[in-house]
Amino acid sequence: MEMTPWHIGGKTLNSRLLIGSALYPSPQVMQESIRASGAGIVTVSLRRQAAGDAAGQTFWQLIRELDLAILPNTAGCHSAKEAITTAQMAREVFQTNWIKLEVIGDEYNLQPDPFELVKAAEALIQDGFEVFPYTTDDLVLAKRLVEAGCRILMPWGSPIGSGKGLMNPYNLKAIRERFPDLQLIVDAGIGKPSDAVQAMELGYDGVLLNSAVALAQQPVKMASAFRSAVEAGRAGYEAGAMPERDFASPSTPVLGTPFWHQAEK
Repeated sequence: MEMTPWHIGGKTLNSRLLIGSALYPSPQVMQESIRASGAGIVTVSLRRQAAGDAAGQTFWQLIRELDLAILPNTAGCHSAKEAITTAQMAREVFQTNWIKLEVIGDEYNLQPDPFELVKAAEALIQDGFEVFPYTTDDLVLAKRLVEAGCRILMPWGSPIGSGKGLMNPYNLKAIRERFPDLQLIVDAGIGKPSDAVQAMELGYDGVLLNSAVALAQQPVKMASAFRSAVEAGRAGYEAGAMPERDFASPSTPVLGTPFWHQAEK
């Protein structure tokens, strides 16, 4: 299926799927899975790069061979100050002003800290970053991030790694309708390809996932399934679904004379 080119953060991509690089059973499976996904963006953690050992160098060589846009993240940060420092280091290492901003406020469900998230977003945007904030599906928090200068939002479908899919489609739909011109990506909680289809059918511009592929019994095959799911969901959204009705309506009209009988008259 041929996808309409997608513009985000100053880049033009052919895929609306973003994929992570952690938790795969081996580096080779990671590389094969990412290729099978057709993703145009791969997320990476600075902390992995900072290891500096032989395994780390091998990992980065595999990432470079994929020739994809790199989206560094601030995974593991719990304050605005820590996230800002990590983002600045990532900019130096990866030579990009893109940053997936994560500021965790609770260890139980890895929910973002809304106050520190907005504070970090404001500072990073003023410092020239293109911020991809990982946030909840709270409309007011989304509004605060937009007021801080964010042009991209990444609300969760459900907690990271839970695989529960879209917990609250109503909230996600409200954000989409409130910000029709913003780039919106569902990040976290996606478990099945059908979850990705649902997100795209809501009008979201992309889907970011990791665990759903990396922890699948067959990661490469699952990556291919998600590629098809994102393409199908987007195509369905662009095609425009029929309106729902509270009553039945026959798909084949039964009133009047069948057309073959009409021809006999």
